[in-house]
Amino acid sequence: MAQLLLAENCTVTVAHSRTRDPASTVGAADIVVAAVGQAEMIKGDWIKPGATVIEVGTSRIVRDGKTALVGDVEFAAASCHAGAKTPVPGGVGPMTIMSPVHNTLVAARRRRGLRGPQLC
Repeated sequence: MAQLLLAENCTVTVAHSRTRDPASTVGAADIVVAAVGQAEMIKGDWIKPGATVIEVGTSRIVRDGKTALVGDVEFAAASCHAGAKTPVPGGVGPMTIMSPVHNTLVAARRRRGLRGPQLC
């Protein structure tokens, strides 16, 4: 994702689970792509007002005696700040499945000398 954004002349800051003061790093971002793999590590109040949050990481946790699927960002708190946020589940998951399937279809068609399928 960082490389795609750089290709579009975006300024990209990459942070990770050991970044010092992640709250200020996240708080400065217009777009947050969360792919840490730690349940609700990114607190909702870290999100800059109006920022777009793209959840990639998911974790299963036990909450109120039930198993829940959550993202890397505290969903409810982030929703108060973010301009837009992908849900967990149901956000980028379908793209994670579709992309390899599409790439396999393109490779198979090319191997047979056919043009690849066109996406909208």
